[in-house]
Amino acid sequence: MPYVVTRSCCADASCVLACPVNCIHPAPGEPGFGTADMLYVDPRTCVDCGACTTACPVDALKPHTALSEPELPFLELNASYYKENPHADRAPMYVVPRQRTLPPGELSVAVVGAGPAGLFAADELLRHPGVRVTVLDRLPTPYGLARAGVAPDHQDTKQVTELFRAIESQPGFSYRLGVRVGTDLTHQDLLRAHHAVIYATGAATDKRLGIDGEDLPGSVSATDFVAWYNGHPDRAGDDHPLDTERAVVVGNGNVALDVARILTADPDALARTDISDRALAALRAGKVREVVLLGRRGPAQAAFTVPELVALSALKDVDVRVEGWPDDLAPDATEKTRLLAELAARTPVEGRRRIVLRFLASPVRLTGDDTVRALEIAATELRTDEDGTVRAVPTDATQTLETGLVLRSIGYRARPVPGLPFDEDTATVPHEGGRVEPGVYVAGWIKRGPTGFIGTNKTCAHETVESLLDDFAAGRLTQPEPGTDPGTDALDLEAWRAIDRAERAAGEAQGRPRVKLTDTESLRRAAARPAPALRG
Repeated sequence: MPYVVTRSCCADASCVLACPVNCIHPAPGEPGFGTADMLYVDPRTCVDCGACTTACPVDALKPHTALSEPELPFLELNASYYKENPHADRAPMYVVPRQRTLPPGELSVAVVGAGPAGLFAADELLRHPGVRVTVLDRLPTPYGLARAGVAPDHQDTKQVTELFRAIESQPGFSYRLGVRVGTDLTHQDLLRAHHAVIYATGAATDKRLGIDGEDLPGSVSATDFVAWYNGHPDRAGDDHPLDTERAVVVGNGNVALDVARILTADPDALARTDISDRALAALRAGKVREVVLLGRRGPAQAAFTVPELVALSALKDVDVRVEGWPDDLAPDATEKTRLLAELAARTPVEGRRRIVLRFLASPVRLTGDDTVRALEIAATELRTDEDGTVRAVPTDATQTLETGLVLRSIGYRARPVPGLPFDEDTATVPHEGGRVEPGVYVAGWIKRGPTGFIGTNKTCAHETVESLLDDFAAGRLTQPEPGTDPGTDALDLEAWRAIDRAERAAGEAQGRPRVKLTDTESLRRAAARPAPALRG
């Protein structure tokens, strides 16, 4: 009875460490780790011990006999990985880092950003005695995209927050939430108060299309749309035109699939999640029947991962169609194109909502007077450069899609961090192994760009913390100045726990995981509530 990795895999490699027979790959240090769609269990060498299930923070590992019908494709997906990647050398390449011997005295580190990258960095630091970590975030709540980016119908993925709860409960950990670094505190304030600062500020904006009409009402960033339905305080009060029968998403990555699923989902099913109440009401009243996802390139170059495509293909009461299949593309070229070929062969069911994966199409211009009315698109041709890069070149063949909502989903982009260098081309902070300079470090998307999965931040943070500890051991860090910790109206760990209790209690009353508080005033009121008295 082999165990199987399913869609919710966060690739944090906890299962790799737990496996006694080294049958889960790619592991940290191996080719493909951090870029593969997920991790995979080799069914030939799995001994059915179940150790991986205990270690997995998102319940992605299951015995093959416990798979639901939508999860059955993952059995073959795990096995097929090893047909192309046999991993004949079974010597473990990744071991638990040994606790380092640090110089005497306390090490104080500020981590800016309470998302996965920041919390994994805190965890790496707190493995060593004598380390004190203060995690700061501009929002009153932590967890970053794990709270405000993961789609509400992916509650299994959100279970990673239980791991973050364990991290924040460690001795030496503290929060300062609701604090804007650069406004309430400066970079120099943090350097004076701590030995070092790690910036894990993520990538909060999105790339633009650069076409006419992009700023018309009804043309929306998918980043903002996701934040809206997840109840992010910056976007929770937004309104979006859902009175259109067709929505168009430019892009075909995992975020684009998330948006398409939410727009076509049964609102009654979403009502059992932690979706924003405002967004749920808008979706109930909305008229969207079709979501078209545009990809400039072909099916083989689609940005979404195979696990997310498997999940999309398993949707009930939603048709998934494929358009723009190149004549010269073999349907069994890859696991991705094989699945797309199966979707393309399906017979549509009259009356269902539908998601259309349209390839070889490029946006040209948005048209409309006071709001978006249509999107003009051009067919594209694929050309391969000398270096093997496949480019999509627009042709003169154009078409107009009537729509009142266009969402661009072509990638996240980081903002510059005040006081740090910034590479405009890559939208990252230049560094070596996470070190910007002794005392200043980066982790996560601001370090490597918007790539990888939640768990990728774990190995990324490990590298950064190793650089920091090397500098501390070598005496390259400046001692904090006594009495320089600036006071701010920040929320601490107990305040966050009060918010968490309030949201969970409201959710329990409605049969939901939580009901999110979506404005800063409500969040701060909940933070001030005392913990309930113990009974007995």
